[in-house]
Amino acid sequence: EWEYAASGGNKSKGYRYSGSNDFATVAWWEGNSNSVSHEVKTKSPNELGLYDMSGNVWEWCNDWYSSYNDSVQINPQGPINGSSRVLRGGSWSGSERQCSVTHRSYYSPDSRSRINGFRLVLVP
Repeated sequence: EWEYAASGGNKSKGYRYSGSNDFATVAWWEGNSNSVSHEVKTKSPNELGLYDMSGNVWEWCNDWYSSYNDSVQINPQGPINGSSRVLRGGSWSGSERQCSVTHRSYYSPDSRSRINGFRLVLVP
């Protein structure tokens, strides 16, 4: 679900980053952040009007982390348990590559870091 939303959902234009192939217009990363997170909505949104899906802070996902196989998959499900949760989107301290909509990382859910955050999703 995170990747679908970051990619622009059913309005996707196939960008590498959330909302553009021009990285600097949509993301805070190690090259432009001055080593701090930034207020939301200071970069351009993606096709769904979502901001900061690339860069700023890594976003926690509910999925437990495991490797994907090489076959094409739609909304692959992670294992039912594990020791690390998936993080998506990259951060202000990361590289341009880490901020692509397809990149995944992971972290222990009982750890804290100032480069990790979460996004509230409210469903009407």
